[in-house]
Amino acid sequence: MAKYNSLREIQEAISKQETSCVELVKYYLQRIEENKNLNVFLEVYADEALKQAEEVDNKIRNNTAGRLAGMVIGVKDVLAHQNHGLQAASKILDKFESQFTATAVQRVIDQDVIIIGRQNCDEFAMGSSNENSAFGPVRNYADASRVPGGSSGASAVAVQADMCLASLGSDTGGSVRQPAAFCGVIGVKPTYSRISRWGLIAYASSFDCVGPITRDIDDAALLLEIMAGADEYDTTVSTKPVPAYSANLEPKKHYRIAYMREALESEGLSEDVKQRTFEKINWLKDQGHVVEAVDYPLLKYLLPTYYILTTAEASSNLSRFDGVKYGYRAGAEKIKNLENLYKKTRAEGFGAEVRRRIILGTFVLSADYYDAYYTKAQRVRRLIKESTDKILSTYDFLISPTTPTPAFKIGEKSEDQLQMFLADIFTVQANVIGNPCISIPNGQSADGLPIGIQVLGKNFEESELLAFAKFLQ
Repeated sequence: MAKYNSLREIQEAISKQETSCVELVKYYLQRIEENKNLNVFLEVYADEALKQAEEVDNKIRNNTAGRLAGMVIGVKDVLAHQNHGLQAASKILDKFESQFTATAVQRVIDQDVIIIGRQNCDEFAMGSSNENSAFGPVRNYADASRVPGGSSGASAVAVQADMCLASLGSDTGGSVRQPAAFCGVIGVKPTYSRISRWGLIAYASSFDCVGPITRDIDDAALLLEIMAGADEYDTTVSTKPVPAYSANLEPKKHYRIAYMREALESEGLSEDVKQRTFEKINWLKDQGHVVEAVDYPLLKYLLPTYYILTTAEASSNLSRFDGVKYGYRAGAEKIKNLENLYKKTRAEGFGAEVRRRIILGTFVLSADYYDAYYTKAQRVRRLIKESTDKILSTYDFLISPTTPTPAFKIGEKSEDQLQMFLADIFTVQANVIGNPCISIPNGQSADGLPIGIQVLGKNFEESELLAFAKFLQ
């Protein structure tokens, strides 16, 4: 079967009777089987997807199909899907099945998307490499010795390796965009509150966003358009009207674009990434756009602010996983009392990275250190937001590399948490301030590894962001 890079191509092929939803699902199931070594899917819904494909084919013949008819997707294992497994790639949710469907997932189902399975991820979406899963690391399709990025690494690899047309991931500090860059695909983090978080397992509630991973900007725009909007189940979601993103992808003739001088002068930036980024900057200038460097001295505070606040929120959010109500429980022979049950269950059920972040979060929330760390980080968060808004009051977008390097080797940074955290240095800004951001492919390294470029836009201006990204790509 031919490789389809967009829903438009698929729907045209179906209309010409060159393929069908059933044939597409069979093809993707074959691709999943051929690439089992990449450890992408925790569960494949083969029979269910084929049955659903038959139903969508019938709807297409009867002209009653939804807007996503022909799109086969995978869903990251942090998004609820009723009567299907939901574990956040963690032992502590062993054998747990969701009792309801996340709003974002339900909205794409209502438009006749076909879900082929749930995808591996860093445990509770905590990680930059997809090495922290209780089910083992995910591998990059471009080079199986390298990481795919995290935490939505498997969701990106599934699209990269043509195991599905698109994936739904989550982005708390770059977890859609960073793996998109490492895998040479498109990842979108919308404005915070643009998409309902109902049914998304919480890592850090004031940072978490649901976002699509695709190979085509139009597909990303359509998925965002369908998932976005008010939701009675989520009081934090925006009630702003949702524009027709997919119908507004014409770029403007002239843009003003900024890039952070400190980011491109960083010693940690690889030469390949630096070169590809400047090539894109120079191309934009040649096209007649204004592209200027701006000073951003707060760059060094992005990661500390992000990790202090997210670990604090994680400490609170993950307290519900205690071995009493659902999921994994430590063996009875080990239990002496209720407190002991909590300790044993959480020590055995959570992986090392999750335990580390819970402990860090509990520390910064403790009475003696609350003001020194948590309160101060909240103040810095406000300063980061104000300084970024000031830049965006003069410029249309802020661009940067998505990651400082291409994908690194599996195990290369596992023993150095600081180096692992630095992989997120350019992506966390969008989550700290809540603005929309997109990563698109930007060539390859000398070793043939994908490189991404990131575009940060103004709040709730996803239409402009997507149109510019399409032009840039």
